[in-house]
Amino acid sequence: MPQRPEIVCICGSARFIEEMREINRQLTLAGVIVVAPTEVSDDITAEQRALLGELHLRKIDLADRVVVVNTGGYIGDSTSREIGYARAAGKPVAFTGPSYGQP
Repeated sequence: MPQRPEIVCICGSARFIEEMREINRQLTLAGVIVVAPTEVSDDITAEQRALLGELHLRKIDLADRVVVVNTGGYIGDSTSREIGYARAAGKPVAFTGPSYGQP
């Protein structure tokens, strides 16, 4: 029986969507299962935005590790929450930009 591929959750600000797409592409071509933020337009309700935030935490639950796209070191409130959640769950967290907080 083949080994299960690694699962990686991408986190980051929507302002880095192009960078997230590229990381997704690179990881997928390397044989990794990628879960990433859902791309949505700005015309969603606050309730829908909250739901998407909770769903992203469940994606972190599924992942073996997390990759944070933080170009230029930027980390927004939602991404900061996701990092804390991942670390509390014992998930390894890596950054594409300058590292953030305690390892």
